[in-house]
Amino acid sequence: MSLNDIKKNYDLINSVDWDMTPEEAIALHLEWGPLRSQAYYNSRDNSNETVYFVINTWKKIPILTLVRRRGFDSEELGTFKLPQNLEKEFMNGIGKYKGVYAVDGNVRDWLKKELDV
Repeated sequence: MSLNDIKKNYDLINSVDWDMTPEEAIALHLEWGPLRSQAYYNSRDNSNETVYFVINTWKKIPILTLVRRRGFDSEELGTFKLPQNLEKEFMNGIGKYKGVYAVDGNVRDWLKKELDV
């Protein structure tokens, strides 16, 4: 799936949780851990789903990924390269550490612009 495919899929775009972090997704779907608020649901039920973007830096080049998580299941809907200037800025901002990170700041701004959100 390309960014253009995502852009054309209004249901998918509208389901993206722009505030979701990888840590919160794990707490929400796999643990009974702390959530955003007491009112936020705990989704061990496979009928609930969360769609969100993450940046994975475990490989040499950081990869932006759109993830759909339902209960214990996780599906990568698409993977994308960041523009080189954002890649450098992001990696410098995290101290070049390896991990899986939430999408925020200039990366989120660029992504929302690309998707017309």
